[in-house]
Amino acid sequence: MKPQPPGPFRQRFFVAILLLACACAVLVAAGCSRAPGPAEAEVWTCPMHPTYVSDHAGTCPICNMDLVKVEKTAEQGSAEAGAEAGAAATTAAVIDDDPEALRRAGVVTEVATAGRLERTLRAAGTVVPDERRLVRAQSKISGWVERLDVNATGLYVKKGAPAMAIYSPALLSAQSDYLLARDAANRFAGSQLPEVRRGGQELLIAARRRLELLDVPENFIIELDRTRTPQRTVDLLVPANGFVSAKSVVLGQEVTPGMELYTVTDLSSVWVEAAFFESEARWLAVGQAATIRLPFDAGRSLAAKVSYLYPTLDAAARTLTARFELPNPGFALRPGMFVDVELGIDLGEGVLLPTSAVLDSGLRKTVFVETSPGRLEPRDVETGEASGGRIQIVRGVAAGERVAVRANFLLDAESRLGIAPAPAASDNVPATGAADPHREHR
Repeated sequence: MKPQPPGPFRQRFFVAILLLACACAVLVAAGCSRAPGPAEAEVWTCPMHPTYVSDHAGTCPICNMDLVKVEKTAEQGSAEAGAEAGAAATTAAVIDDDPEALRRAGVVTEVATAGRLERTLRAAGTVVPDERRLVRAQSKISGWVERLDVNATGLYVKKGAPAMAIYSPALLSAQSDYLLARDAANRFAGSQLPEVRRGGQELLIAARRRLELLDVPENFIIELDRTRTPQRTVDLLVPANGFVSAKSVVLGQEVTPGMELYTVTDLSSVWVEAAFFESEARWLAVGQAATIRLPFDAGRSLAAKVSYLYPTLDAAARTLTARFELPNPGFALRPGMFVDVELGIDLGEGVLLPTSAVLDSGLRKTVFVETSPGRLEPRDVETGEASGGRIQIVRGVAAGERVAVRANFLLDAESRLGIAPAPAASDNVPATGAADPHREHR
């Protein structure tokens, strides 16, 4: 099969490389044969303090050491000359070719569109108990546990159910005082003096109030009124619905005032705490809608909102923790579980391009705009947010313009051959009437 001659695009590329090699050879020859120029200024520096530089010999004002003259080597001179030549050769050029040649080179263009950009923040969350639903039962009296109903951690208990029976001399004495106050109030009720009748009632009320403050149940006091006999033990009741998450008392143990007996955790509503990266913190806000997904049940998702943002960052992980409140019917969400948290972020409207269209050198961002069929011009742009493979163009490209999205590095190499001047810095848009840099090679 007879080989096909190279296309015009490849021919011009080889010719440009050959011209660049010839220019380098001429610069090297000129550097070797040039006459020595005027004497350059001497540079003296301190060996111990290189930041101190002087144009004459002397001593360092910091350490009093003698200054040393800095000699410029041949390699440094060559490097400076090469840098000047390289700077002259990096001017951008207009790429003008027929569309078919660009297609064969792998160049693909796409129209910039105006639209809304959205982003999804994802984080791993952990189910934790709602701290406002923790109830810790403590003893208010001294005594001994003679019956223990809350006898295991993890047990589900209901408010008002018996928790334990305790024998306490203080409770026994308080019962006797209450019965005496009741008898006295009954006797004083028949007095002709209002002060006496009122005194008897106040004494009864105070004795009853003492029993209530020692956590004696209401039904126990009613039974005490009926039997008029003090009971040896008193039942203490469960203060809230929930699961026993901690227990520190056993049957027969002596308890003292202030001693922690057990903790009840209500899991009918739980928290989910999720850690987001520091760079994502600016998009988080209280009330923001989120979706909670269970890793073990991919088909189930729960709607939630950000209820609280913690005021500090995790110094080690550099993350900000957001809190979500979730109802927990059936106690499906258990503390310690991991869940997936997703937040949809609206990044606003703007001109959108694929992220592959932008060449980012760190100092400038460039795209190649098709000004006419087969004609591409480099243009500096300013970009905004990026998400899902697309990026916002803040300035430099208008909606409807066609931009190269593939083979950009090939176009960048072609545009830096120094054949045409770079676009003006004032508007960053190349002149459309520029001369065709490849016309003479066609």
